[in-house]
Amino acid sequence: MMRYTILVLILLFNLPSKAQVTPDSLMMQPLERIVRLNDTSLRIINFSPFFSLHVDSSLNYKFLLNKDPKKYYWYLKGAPVGFKIDKDNGTLSFRTNKSLFLTGRLKYDREYPVSFGVQNLSNPLDKLDTTLNVIFYSTDVVYPRIKPSVVSPVTINEGDMLSFNVLCENGNFPIDKILMSSDISIGNFKLPKSCDDNFEWTPAYDFVSDKDPKRERIVNLEFIGTTNFNFADTARVKVVVKDGLNYDIATQEYNDALSLMKIWILRYKYTFYQLDKKIKKTKGWRSGFDITTASTTLTGTVLATTAGDDKGKQNTGKILPSIGVVAMPVKEAAAPQKTTEQNQATLLRANIKRLEYVMTENQLLGDRDPLISSKTETLKKELRQSQDQLREVPTEMSERFSEKQLNNYFDNPRVQKKYRLR
Repeated sequence: MMRYTILVLILLFNLPSKAQVTPDSLMMQPLERIVRLNDTSLRIINFSPFFSLHVDSSLNYKFLLNKDPKKYYWYLKGAPVGFKIDKDNGTLSFRTNKSLFLTGRLKYDREYPVSFGVQNLSNPLDKLDTTLNVIFYSTDVVYPRIKPSVVSPVTINEGDMLSFNVLCENGNFPIDKILMSSDISIGNFKLPKSCDDNFEWTPAYDFVSDKDPKRERIVNLEFIGTTNFNFADTARVKVVVKDGLNYDIATQEYNDALSLMKIWILRYKYTFYQLDKKIKKTKGWRSGFDITTASTTLTGTVLATTAGDDKGKQNTGKILPSIGVVAMPVKEAAAPQKTTEQNQATLLRANIKRLEYVMTENQLLGDRDPLISSKTETLKKELRQSQDQLREVPTEMSERFSEKQLNNYFDNPRVQKKYRLR
């Protein structure tokens, strides 16, 4: 056996130098070694694209490079609050802090992207930027809650809009959608569909009927929030709707009452003008009779005094004073005193002043005066009372005088002095 071995070795050494080389005669390198020798790009060899963390745990994960880590530094480009990375060894860390979740800065069951990178200290082109995702979960059972932004019960009037936010307090899983139900069919409302949406509803003026006790109606609203796992939470709001006033109709009624009162005041002013003119005319006639009578008496007295022995002058002086006495019945017959007209004019002026004062005191305070109904009734009541008091006074509208002319005559200082109330 030893002899055959020596012969084989001798034959191998004596082979020519240009002999054929077969693949079996070469020593092949492992494939992993060949790839490592040819790969020059910067890589993170233990990169993990996703982390799932419990809220009571901490994260410390060191990234490894395929190159000398002493020549590189690490940095964060964008990360949720609480994340840090060691710039020298590439350790990504996060320390648990439940206050971040209680304040809402971090939330459960939500993916947060963490952007970071690594760069060569000598060559700025030799760098790598990447992103991983982190999600937090909790084993504590925290139920979601629906919380309206109003405190039940809520009281509104017909025609007023009820508006409030439907807020959510999320637990382990957020509320996805919100439904609403009511024990009474309502309309003209805005339905909240997700958290922080508004609920708006304006009850019509005929929503409360005369049969409802205390002139009010109660509506119970329910807001039902559900999660993606069909967990539901319900919040209830009690709404008390009181009988309201339709300000459009009430304002129209007030304006009608005010216009009617102004028309009657103008009638009264023109009637006052006519009565005052009659009184003035009669007073002028009576003043003329008085002046004539006084002149006649004075003339007779003068003639009687200066007549001397002249019998004619003496007789004339005796006759003339008696003429004034005879003229008194003529004066009363031709120009009797207007006592009735005087009383009517005084009553008219007092009523006009009172109605003008009532109009001033019952003016509307804005577009939605809460006392508009009572003010309207006051105007109507005062006008009816004036019409009853002046039932015997003939009133008519003037076609010759404008409103400005009548007001100027009524407010004339001489007329005010003549009919001054004592």
